[in-house]
Amino acid sequence: MEFLELVKRRYSCRNYQSKPVEQGKLDYIMECVRLAPSAVNRQPWRFRIVSSEEGRKKLCQCYSREWFTTAPVIIIASILHDEEWVRSDGKHHGDIDIAIAVEHLCLAAVEQGVGTCWVCNFDVKLCKSLFELSDNEEAAVLIPLGYPADELREKNRKPISEIIK
Repeated sequence: MEFLELVKRRYSCRNYQSKPVEQGKLDYIMECVRLAPSAVNRQPWRFRIVSSEEGRKKLCQCYSREWFTTAPVIIIASILHDEEWVRSDGKHHGDIDIAIAVEHLCLAAVEQGVGTCWVCNFDVKLCKSLFELSDNEEAAVLIPLGYPADELREKNRKPISEIIK
């Protein structure tokens, strides 16, 4: 599949089939994540794959939307703050690095026929507590994964003339 077609097929899936995601596909997706670039190659991230019913129920306490419960897998993408690169002016790059890695995850998932959605509006403190994250670790994004049960929607994007100057 050409990259532009892949990007066009990626959308925020909010309804999943109950069918589990095969381990081989998860392995492929996570290998794409592992190869994502990061500032000074620090790779300041940790990814937790949550597929057990108990773990998914915990995550649903952190983000209680009905559609979220339909995902057979949810990944917690965390920034390891003691490993992130800090620019000379004090700018921390962990947030940028995790964003790059998560989008690698989302695009690799689409290539494998798996839907995803970025979830950033969740109870970070509760997630940290429920999953016993270390002091230096911040859960930045939850990514539900599964086979889509809804249809690809048309993207509403600004015209190219508004974003290139």
